[in-house]
Amino acid sequence: MDRVSAFDEPLKKLLGGATAKVMAEHLDLHTVGDLLHHYPRRYEERGRLTALTELPLDEHVTVVAQVADARIMMFNNGRGKRLEVTLTDGSGRLQLVFFGHGVHKPHKELLPGRRAMFAGKVSVFNRKMQLAHPTYQLLDAKDMEEPADVTEAVGAFAGQLLPIYPACKQLDSWRIAKAVDTVLPSAQEAADPLPPALREGRGFIPLPEALLRIHRPHTKADIAAARDRLRWDEAFVLQVALARRRYADTQLPAVARGPVPGGLLDAFDATLPFTLTEGQQKVTGEIFDALATEHPMHRLLQGEVGSGKTLVALRAMLRVVDAGGQAAMLAPTEVLAQQHHRSVTEMMGDLAEGGLLGGSDLGTKVVLLTGSMGAAARRQALLDLVTGEAGIVIGTHALIEDKVRFHDLGLVVVDEQHRFGVEQRDALRSKGKQPPHLLVMTATPIPRTVAMTVFGDLETSVLDQLPAGRSPIASHVVPAKDKPHFLSRAWERVREEVENGHQAYVVCPRIGDDAEEAAEKKGKAGKKQAAPGEDGEKRPPLAVLDIAEQLAKGPLAGLRIEVLHGRMAPDDKDDVMRRFAAGQADVLVATTVIEVGVNVPNATAMVIMDADRFGVSQLHQLRGRVGRGSAPGLCLLVSEAHEASAARARLSAVAATLDGFELSRIDLEQRREGDVLGQAQSGVRSSLRVLSVIDDEEVIATAREEAVRVVADDPGLERLPELRTALDALLDKDREEYLDKG
Repeated sequence: MDRVSAFDEPLKKLLGGATAKVMAEHLDLHTVGDLLHHYPRRYEERGRLTALTELPLDEHVTVVAQVADARIMMFNNGRGKRLEVTLTDGSGRLQLVFFGHGVHKPHKELLPGRRAMFAGKVSVFNRKMQLAHPTYQLLDAKDMEEPADVTEAVGAFAGQLLPIYPACKQLDSWRIAKAVDTVLPSAQEAADPLPPALREGRGFIPLPEALLRIHRPHTKADIAAARDRLRWDEAFVLQVALARRRYADTQLPAVARGPVPGGLLDAFDATLPFTLTEGQQKVTGEIFDALATEHPMHRLLQGEVGSGKTLVALRAMLRVVDAGGQAAMLAPTEVLAQQHHRSVTEMMGDLAEGGLLGGSDLGTKVVLLTGSMGAAARRQALLDLVTGEAGIVIGTHALIEDKVRFHDLGLVVVDEQHRFGVEQRDALRSKGKQPPHLLVMTATPIPRTVAMTVFGDLETSVLDQLPAGRSPIASHVVPAKDKPHFLSRAWERVREEVENGHQAYVVCPRIGDDAEEAAEKKGKAGKKQAAPGEDGEKRPPLAVLDIAEQLAKGPLAGLRIEVLHGRMAPDDKDDVMRRFAAGQADVLVATTVIEVGVNVPNATAMVIMDADRFGVSQLHQLRGRVGRGSAPGLCLLVSEAHEASAARARLSAVAATLDGFELSRIDLEQRREGDVLGQAQSGVRSSLRVLSVIDDEEVIATAREEAVRVVADDPGLERLPELRTALDALLDKDREEYLDKG
């Protein structure tokens, strides 16, 4: 059997059809290689019991525990039978319950004093934690039924570490362990992706040995050595994939867009009523240097809400226009595209009216292109693009349509890139005669390690300095259920802000219109009725239309209240935003359509209803809509979540800091990493099993340096066939496309 085919062997050949089917359907494990890379989540020591007081509710767990007592209970006048078993770890207790015919075997086996591994879902009944009908495996050799099992039990469990695998209801951890035993000999066939010099220089154990040690460790030192090695593999192979993408980009041709003294950019800078922050100057220098090269810039510009990213992007666009090219800015929503168009034309003044009466001789046209524009305006915008009259276009996905042609597209700016599919970005980039330069902007702060992985094929620039004049934002959690008077006070504070000449936002997670109600009813139609106490009993999220009506009739009666949501006609949305920006409305009740880009300096207060239904980064984005002027901002996070819940802890974290990078780390820790190569796009299992993009910053940074060195020396990896094999395994077709287009 050759080295590749051993790992590619289908599991059904070795494990049997039933087990292989469960592994494929519920754990996404299909081959020997998949199973060998399905590492234990943790390890239990046979002589040590699991802490039963720390088990997570509603999660499938595997525990090692001792039986304290077991008794049969009768109910239904003796017609029903229930076995209750109490487990102990010496401090806490956990109840097991078995019903009906399922009581006989455990009643015989689970005797007081015996130890076993138990697996099941943690629930609460009569205020006690319990596992209903758990599966179990006895850990004492004397409890095994057959002599062969006794020998196996003594060998497998005496003083050894028990691997606890990520499991599912259909397949317990110990059954996965048995399957791993079957395929473990194939670990010897593992192709080692690390170049020998690198592996020896860093003192790593060989890959086959690492696989053996992670699955069947004798000591904790075995686990540490295996994890160190496998963590490095994941970081290194991923960084090689990204380094090869960056290297390939340097081989592409692009038009260098150098400085043009006395041009449009100089004229624009002369009109600025303020000086750029130190951060803006530094980042602009990085971008201008990259634009002046003859291969495409691929740069991520990340910055805090309100740090001046739009100004930096505009100056980059003006540099490209000066050099004879055009720039396109892609925004995720019509509201944001219109907002960007408005702010860019306002910042540029007569420089945005090139070719028009009263426009500057140095100016260019700045056009807007969205899906809802009238035919005449759309036709004119398309004409201005193809002739080159318009140096700058700002638009939504309408920019991507086939009929859109450019005279010379030199720069693509993508705002809030996470809102676009890779195909959309790729389609816009393909409209240049040569690959255009690319600037990706995000106001969602990204920890350095994530930037090196998720955006590893982009160079990164960070704006972490707020412009002078920005005001602090005070944030508070409003526990609406525990303390209703706090919510009453929140509406009083909104009134006070309005009385002081300011404006406020109220954000809700739902619209609450007929179309939404119909969609919800359709979604519920096929579902079984939830039992009392299940999630189905939770009230639906608060809705814009309902809250606006309640506020207008109640606590905010007499104030000018407007609503804004994504299902409104584009002209209506723009009209509402214009009126609110002009101060013709006091309170804007909206969905997250205002999350990015909306800039109303006079808005000082924000009340976020059902704040626990939003993510940490999203709350930070929303909060950034206030405090944009000289008056201090106020953000109130309204929630009915219980004080001890994880949701309330998340809100308290948001209220405690304005540091977006700190919050993004908290957000990531709660959601975990997912797949850095586009799990959401490709629907495949995460490629990271040991590496943590949160905790392993040093490993990722070092692996990146090594990867750059290896790729510079051997771009095609001709001398490293094992690394090429590992790369092929990491980059299946979906991930390869994701990376190619990203």
